[in-house]
Amino acid sequence: MKVTDAEIVISAVKPEQYPNAERFPEFALAGRSNVGKSSFINKMIHRKNLARTSSKPGKTQTLNFYLLNESVYFVDVPGYGYAKVSKKEREAWGKMIEKYLTTREPLRAVILLIDLRHPPSNDDVIMYDFLKHYEIPTIVIATKADKIPKGKWEKHAKVIRQDLQLDPNDQLILFSSETGKGKVEAWSALNKFM
Repeated sequence: MKVTDAEIVISAVKPEQYPNAERFPEFALAGRSNVGKSSFINKMIHRKNLARTSSKPGKTQTLNFYLLNESVYFVDVPGYGYAKVSKKEREAWGKMIEKYLTTREPLRAVILLIDLRHPPSNDDVIMYDFLKHYEIPTIVIATKADKIPKGKWEKHAKVIRQDLQLDPNDQLILFSSETGKGKVEAWSALNKFM
């Protein structure tokens, strides 16, 4: 999909604020705070900084709805893991994310981003298990592929598959927001759900 038009429509914290459950499919982006969700969005939509990247993990504290080509939404959910926020705040985010993921009718799939350089964290495994439990279609994107020599990609991908106990039906795509590697494959995976 060639994105010619992209805008952030709303930053929401509760269902009443979500865009109308129109006819547009939604794809949620989940992952650790510093996994590169904003960079992934920007690369996928061919924009430099529509999604704000930050050196401070945990900046996203709302569900950010990005409308692409007036036909599909990317929904960036708060990252887990690093954020220096209170336990109470983290629990509130958890409830907000869980409610969105389990009740949102237009949600077609979750894009779970995992840093290719490291084995999946405990939080990554919990998130993947959660998605499988609720039978939410999942596409796993292994980010920061450019930071690893090409010859080691498969070794790192194998660790992700094993640690997540990746369902053979779920796709694992190696991705780099620097080089654009995986962008075509990611769009192709999303198109299957549109």
